[in-house]
Amino acid sequence: MDLKKIQDLMAETYLDRDKRRGAEKTLLWMLSEAGEVADAFLKEEQEALESEVADLLAWLLSFCNVLKIDLEKAILAKYGSGCPLCGSKPCRCPIR
Repeated sequence: MDLKKIQDLMAETYLDRDKRRGAEKTLLWMLSEAGEVADAFLKEEQEALESEVADLLAWLLSFCNVLKIDLEKAILAKYGSGCPLCGSKPCRCPIR
């Protein structure tokens, strides 16, 4: 399944609820999930980490749906030709 289909799945499942919650609260939920990803990573809990990254992506897609952002289109516009800084695939920028 491609990213657009997953975003559509999230819209079909949650868009009405997400619109009622609003962009700000949806963003806060997404950030909370990022914290849960970090926690599972630091605790080296692989099963929890897999679950939390799925939640994080779901909340990101929900946030994009509320704001009418096509994430697949946005990411391809920025990264589709390679690194947006150096223009290479793979990236040749110095590691920061």
